[in-house]
Amino acid sequence: MAVILVTGMSGTGKSTVLDQLKQRGYRAVDTDYGDWIEHVPRRDGAGVEPQWRENRIDALITGHELSGEALFVGGTVWNQARFRSRFDEVVLLSAPIGVLLARIAHRDTNPFGKTAGERDRIVADAAAIEPLLRSSATVEIDTRRPLADVVGRLTALACPPPAGVHFGRHARGSA
Repeated sequence: MAVILVTGMSGTGKSTVLDQLKQRGYRAVDTDYGDWIEHVPRRDGAGVEPQWRENRIDALITGHELSGEALFVGGTVWNQARFRSRFDEVVLLSAPIGVLLARIAHRDTNPFGKTAGERDRIVADAAAIEPLLRSSATVEIDTRRPLADVVGRLTALACPPPAGVHFGRHARGSA
């Protein structure tokens, strides 16, 4: 079965979607939580940047490839491109910046984005990083759609289509 990366900017709903997938019985790992990420000095010397602990992500994918089940991995880190070939699909969750900032202002599951400086960083990251994520995505889903629709699109990627139905494996699509 498929190994699917669910990525996107802060506030797009990655954690919410992954929680819904878990409730439906799928294996979904939110790399924002647990010991999946380490913070390394930025190349420009201006602070630190989160990156996946590559040995842990490699072990997760390797161990799961033999399971015959779908695996959803959620996160947005600078070294995720190193694992691109290991993902059957790369799904970009997206929404306009105003929607992201409104969601972040009202969420209580993650403190990031509550300060003016963090909100400024979200705006800057959306302008600089989201186009890079979009260029490597196989599918983009607008998360202004109902949550059930977003989760339904993801579960459809995890399962083979019914016999006789053929979809482009890496066809770009947006909802």
